[in-house]
Amino acid sequence: MLFMPFAILGIWFRGLLALGLLGGGLWLLASWYDALPRPTPVLQTDPDGTRPPAPPPSFRARVIRWRPGLTSETAALGGGLLLVLGVSGGGLLVAPLRWRAGTPVLVPPQPRTVEHLPGPDGTTLHLEIYGPPEAPPLLVTHGWGVTSAQWYYLLQDVGERFRLVVWDLPGLGRSTRPAQSEYSLDMMARALDAILTFLGPRPVVLVGHSIGGMILLTLCRLFPDALGRRVCGMVLAHTTYTNPVRTTAKHQLYTALQKPVLEPLLHLTIWLSPVLWLLNILSYLNGSAHHSTARQSFAGTQTRQQVAFVTRCVLQTSPAVLARGMLGMLRYDATATLPTIGVPVLIIAGDQDTTTLPDASAYMQASIPGAQRTTLTPAKHQDLLEHHGPFAQRVVAFCDACLCPGKESL
Repeated sequence: MLFMPFAILGIWFRGLLALGLLGGGLWLLASWYDALPRPTPVLQTDPDGTRPPAPPPSFRARVIRWRPGLTSETAALGGGLLLVLGVSGGGLLVAPLRWRAGTPVLVPPQPRTVEHLPGPDGTTLHLEIYGPPEAPPLLVTHGWGVTSAQWYYLLQDVGERFRLVVWDLPGLGRSTRPAQSEYSLDMMARALDAILTFLGPRPVVLVGHSIGGMILLTLCRLFPDALGRRVCGMVLAHTTYTNPVRTTAKHQLYTALQKPVLEPLLHLTIWLSPVLWLLNILSYLNGSAHHSTARQSFAGTQTRQQVAFVTRCVLQTSPAVLARGMLGMLRYDATATLPTIGVPVLIIAGDQDTTTLPDASAYMQASIPGAQRTTLTPAKHQDLLEHHGPFAQRVVAFCDACLCPGKESL
C-alpha cells in the first residue's frame, strides 16, 4: 500500500469497488429470498363464526424449498454468497497463498530508551533508541502512512553497531497529531531538527525513506548550518527532490490530474475520513489492498509476511491524516537545495521502482556534489524490507565511512 498523492485514486477505486460488490451480493441474496414461495395460510374459524383477516403477502413467511440446479434462484443465491463472503473476508484466505512464506517481521526487543519530545505545532514525538550509547548515532525517518516499525529489519541487521534512533512522524504511530492539522514538509523537518537538538552535538547520519528523504532535504533547506555540524551524512532511499507526482510512473497523466482530480479527492478524503476508513477495511478484508501493495511496492521476491506488514498500515492510520500529508507533498520542492548540500550523500534506488522512478535518483546524484548512488535489483519501493540484507549492508558501509574517517566508502 503506497501513501503518495497519486495513490488516492487507487484507494478510492478499491474502496468503492468493494462497496459496490458488497451491495451487489446483498441485492442478489435479497432477490433470491423474495423469489421464495409464500404459502397461503389456512385460517381457523373463531367460535363466533368469523375468520381473522389474512396477512398481506409481503408479511407471509417464505418456505425454503431450494434444490441445486441450473436455475436463476441458484445463480442468485450462489452469486450473492460468493460476493458477500469474498468482500467481507474471503480475500484474507486467498491472498496469503499468492506469496511465499517467510519469517515474521519481528518486533524488536525493548529499546534502551523511549522518549516523548515536544515537537512543532503542539505535537508530541515518539522516539525509540536502540544500541549502546557510545556507538555511532544513526537517525532514521520512515515513509508516509507507516510507522517506525518499518525499520525493524534494519535494527536486526545492524545489531549493536550503531545507536539507532527511530521515531514516528507526526500523526502516525505513537506521535500525536499537530494541533493545527498542518502536515507540511517544513513542519516535519522542524520536528526532525528538534530530535537532532535533543540528541546533542555529536554528528549523526540521517537515513530517510520516501517522504523521509523529502524531510531530510527540507531540513537541508531550513537548517543549512546543521550540515557538517550535527549531520555528517545522509542516506536518501527511494525518494525524490520535488513533488512526487512529477517523478512517478505515468507522471504526465498524474500531473494533468493533480488540480482537477487528485487535490479534490484528497480534500474529500479529509471530510469523509470515517467513510473512507470503512472502505479501506473492506479493501483489506477482500485482499485487494494486499494485491495493490505487492504490485506497487515489491519486485516479486517478497514474503506474505512482508506484504501483510505493509498492508496492515491501512487499518492503523486515519485517512484524514494520510490525505493531509499527501497534500503537503504536493507543495514540496527541493531542487534548489540539492547543489548546496555539503555532506556525503548516498542515494539508494530500486531498478523497478514506479513510485519514485530511478531517474529521480539519477538527477539527485548529478545535482548533489559528490553524491553516490547504488541501485538494488530487482527492487521496488519497499526494498528495505524485501532486500533488507543488501540494503543494510550499503547503509552500514556508508555510515562507517562518514562516522569513522579513513574507511573506504562505497
